[in-house]
Amino acid sequence: MNKKTKIYFPLFLSLAVVLGIFIGSTLNYKTSTVKFFGGNAKEKKIKRLINYIQYDYVDEVDTDSLLDGAIRDILGKLDPHSVYIPPKEHDRITETMNGKFVGIGIQFRMFKDSLTVIKVLENGPSEKAGIQDGDRILVANNDTLYGKNLSSDYIISKLKGEPNTPVDITVYRKSENKEILFTINRGDVLIKSLDAFYMINDSLGYIKINKFAATTYDEFKTALDALLNQGMQKLVLDLRQNPGGFLQVATQIIDEFLEDDKLIVFTKDKRNKIDKSFATAKGDFENGSIYVLIDGGSASASEILAGALQDNDKGIIIGRRSFGKGLVQQEMDLGDGSAVRLTVSRYYTPTGRSIQKPYDHNGNKDYFNDSEKRYFDGELVNVDSIKVNDSLKYITPKGKVVYGGGGIIPDVFVPLDTTLFLNRFHYRKINDFVFDYFDSHREDFKDITFDEFYQNFDSNNKIYIAYLESISNDFHQVKAKDQEENLKIYLKVLFTQQLFDNNDYFKVINQDDKMLEKVKEIENNGFPIPQ
Repeated sequence: MNKKTKIYFPLFLSLAVVLGIFIGSTLNYKTSTVKFFGGNAKEKKIKRLINYIQYDYVDEVDTDSLLDGAIRDILGKLDPHSVYIPPKEHDRITETMNGKFVGIGIQFRMFKDSLTVIKVLENGPSEKAGIQDGDRILVANNDTLYGKNLSSDYIISKLKGEPNTPVDITVYRKSENKEILFTINRGDVLIKSLDAFYMINDSLGYIKINKFAATTYDEFKTALDALLNQGMQKLVLDLRQNPGGFLQVATQIIDEFLEDDKLIVFTKDKRNKIDKSFATAKGDFENGSIYVLIDGGSASASEILAGALQDNDKGIIIGRRSFGKGLVQQEMDLGDGSAVRLTVSRYYTPTGRSIQKPYDHNGNKDYFNDSEKRYFDGELVNVDSIKVNDSLKYITPKGKVVYGGGGIIPDVFVPLDTTLFLNRFHYRKINDFVFDYFDSHREDFKDITFDEFYQNFDSNNKIYIAYLESISNDFHQVKAKDQEENLKIYLKVLFTQQLFDNNDYFKVINQDDKMLEKVKEIENNGFPIPQ
């Protein structure tokens, strides 16, 4: 990464990975139903204890909460990816992985105690009803949503609902200085798993995938076909910070790149049953060249994809060592809307390597803080700091050396650009400033094209100076001059997000991106297979 890409904070990386791995941990298995308390003596002992507590214990106890805690404690003794999912979280995760939910189709944030529409989603219920970016939602079905310290969960509960049910919305529209009443019929709102796709140059395309959900292959195929129609011969597939998802979806995408009968991945369970997945003859990009971008947030299905291509000597893997998740989960229903995701097998790349990193059966803290450890160990900036296990060395068909035991090590290493870190004070202030400024100057940007914006944004530093003035009372706390270049980059990124679609947003984020610069460097020197 570099000075015109996302602004990262290394101490936040582990939190992002924890959430991402949790969301994206389930692979290609059917949901099973199990009875938590069956007939054997040990199971009856647990049930009897719960009954004693419920009926005889001196104080009132929430036995449901007690049982939830017990389940979490049991699973915590297994592995980091065997997890309990309570009913409320289960619904949300299911929606995310199914790629849609029922709602009104907006992106929102609380701004100055007002529920403010950041983006009206294309073709969603709100767009059809006439809601606009910048509208303040005051009331939803007689519930006041402004002037209160409301949680996102509470707000979402008022806006989501059953399909085709109405919700009456009162909004304040600043541009017209009036309140407007809308009735919106809730409907399906798509959750995109493909962030962006565009042509970098006449022959090189770019696709970024944020997870492998139920809809991802269809989104990917649409993007691939569009880029092929624009003359794409080589592809950059960006899997950075992609926590994984469904195995079947990943193998569908891999099949577009590998020739017929090439091994993609295989799994092995405790009974040594092996299931293998092979490529078919249907791939549309088997003859194309591919670069895959990975980092420490690339996990699970992302690693399956990178490993399958690396082990089949297809393309070049670029970036930093991936997360290291080689365990497969099966979701099992507990009968009350909750579920467990239980590790039932391991997966292996085509050469036979497991990329699961070590873990302690009695605690996951160090496991999920590994990204922070890598940062402080120097691994993110120095390829020589990556520790490999020579006993887990494997050889690809063309003689390339690859390693198991803890993530996919890229063919070409690109260090983290540590100059990108934005002062936390600015990170907090600049987001509010951009929305407030844009909201007050919408007419100034009304007819601007992306090319005009990209070439000329804030060429006179008017917006940058306005930002400095907005924090003048806090100026003694920070040294803005030290952050000037990053602040100007971030202003441009945030204004792009307000004005244009995701493709344009990523064009700005990726401007002079270090990994993409490495791709261009390789392009200029040919397309070698690393040995």
